[in-house]
This record gives sequence, C-alpha cells and structure tokens, in this order.
Amino acid sequence: MWEWPTFLDILEARRRIAPYLQRTPLRYYHGLSKLLGCEVYVKHEETNPTGAFKVRGGINLISQLSPEERERGVITASTGNHGQSIAYASRLFRARAIICVPEGANPDKVEAIRSLGAEIIEWGRDFEDAKRNAERLAEEEGYRYIHSGNEPLLIAGVGTIGLEIIEELPDVDVIIVPVGGGSGASGISIAVKTVNPEVEVIGVQSEGAPSVYLSWKRGSIVETEEVKTFADGLATRRAFELPLEIMREKLDDFILVSDEEIREAIRLYVDR
Repeated sequence: MWEWPTFLDILEARRRIAPYLQRTPLRYYHGLSKLLGCEVYVKHEETNPTGAFKVRGGINLISQLSPEERERGVITASTGNHGQSIAYASRLFRARAIICVPEGANPDKVEAIRSLGAEIIEWGRDFEDAKRNAERLAEEEGYRYIHSGNEPLLIAGVGTIGLEIIEELPDVDVIIVPVGGGSGASGISIAVKTVNPEVEVIGVQSEGAPSVYLSWKRGSIVETEEVKTFADGLATRRAFELPLEIMREKLDDFILVSDEEIREAIRLYVDR
C-alpha cells in the first residue's frame, strides 16, 4: 500500500505554493451553461506560469527536497506538462533537473521545458519508454527520481485545486476532471470529499489511452500496448498505483470519450 496524502497535507501544500502561484480563476459561463442545461464553471489552470495545473505539485515536492538532493539533481519522465512543472520548480529552488521525453514528443512542450533550464533526454517511442529510461538513469547516477503519479507531495499540491473550488463554490454538485495518470483527479477528490462527501467527482479519459479507466474498472493495473489519441497530456499506457488506489475509493464515476468528442468539446468551449 502507498501512503496517501491527507487533507492536512493539501492544506500544507497550499501554504508552500502560495508565495509562488496565484489562485486560478473559477468562472461561470452562460453560453456553456445554456448549452448543457446546468450552471457551468471552468477552473482556469492555464493561467498558471506553465499553462497547466501540474506546477502546483512540482513546487510542493521540489520545495521539500534536501540541499543534497537538489545539488545531485532530480530526474523524471514526461510528455510535457509534468516536465514543465518539475523544470519550473527546480529553477525556483535551484535544483538540477533532467527530463526524459519520448522521441517525437510535442516540440513546443519540449522547448518550454528546455527554456526553464532543464536538461532534455529524448529516448523511446512513448511515455512508458521515457519513464523506464529515467528510472535507469536515476539508479545509475544517483538522481532523485520523481514519479509522475506515485508521489504524495505531487498529489497534495494539485489537490489545492479542490480547495479553491470548494471555497469559492461551496454548493458545487459535480466536478469533472480529465485523467492522464490521475494525480489531479485523486488530489481534487481528497480535498473536496473531506469537506463535502456529497460532491460527485467524475474522471474523464481518452478512449485511445484507456489504461487508467480499465484499471479503475478492474481494480488492478492494466497496461495497454499503445495509445491512439492526439491529446498527448492524456496519453498514458499504464496506470499509476497511488492515484489509482485513491480514485478507486474516491471517484464517483469514470467515463471515456473519443478524440472526435474531445475536438468537438474544444470547439464548443472556444465558441461559448
């Protein structure tokens, strides 16, 4: 069993990240609400410095490393957003950061990671290959390996999203969270359900990368042979143990959507 982050860990994470990140907006949208037949609010995590929610966890984790760990360096694998998070936090706290990415990774995200001062190592056909490469290098070189999901400090950091939602919208009924590895869904569900267990938290994953969904349904890790989705932030072939444990207990529902539905949702979102 993995050590779960607690609600108190999430409160502590908020204290740690507050000097570096502003609260992200939670906005009501009339057009989306009319379209969907309910009151719809959007949590704008793209306003974070890296353009994604993961930086909350990166700052929380890197801030807690020892001086020796920071000097020796950290290593992780990423298709983009997690790597930017670790690179950004490492620059804040003067830690050496090495990010392993698969060959052919999104060039804009790779350049964003590099621009934050991290070293890039490209190897493998997808995220799983890059992760194995990071694990090997961590063992050989003594780097502090940062798993992109099985890290309580990462989950506690992104769980601060749930705190902000419940504080600004205490009567929220349902929170819908995209799932790649599940750190966001697991952290948010811990925060929200501690305050109000009646709030429904629903995970959504691409049907072209369904490993976490299949693992959630089965109750054990399912690894797929490949991923087929343009949503590279959700392109995971193997579920992560710690987020899966939390989601199995905390999520109220989990659904899959097609790439066509994702594209249509983006179009409607921009339009409305």
